[in-house]
Amino acid sequence: QLVESGGGSVQPGGSLRLSCTASGVTADWYTIGWFRQAPGKKREGVACITNTDGSTYYLDSVKGRFTISGDNPKNTVYLQMNNVKPEDTAVYYCAVSQDPLVWAGIGSESSIDAWGQGALVTVSA
Repeated sequence: QLVESGGGSVQPGGSLRLSCTASGVTADWYTIGWFRQAPGKKREGVACITNTDGSTYYLDSVKGRFTISGDNPKNTVYLQMNNVKPEDTAVYYCAVSQDPLVWAGIGSESSIDAWGQGALVTVSA
């Protein structure tokens, strides 16, 4: 089970942080992170982190602006979103998968083991 928090409205150039707390994940190795879906657009992988070595993946358009991090004792991951842009407006879904390729849109979303409830992020002036 994944429980998200954070989200909300922010002005362009501002910052926001999403959190996702996982429970019941039993796999020894997995990736956890966020997808997002804007109105009328396909869902895309934004960022993920591996639970073992902390390796990360970022969507090109968020590199240098978003940072994903994990707090293993708390089973929580964070997505720090800085210098947000209107095109970052979307519903952000936390997800966990054992297929690292799903984040880049190469693997199938059927590999997603769990989804968060979603958090709306709105970037506007």
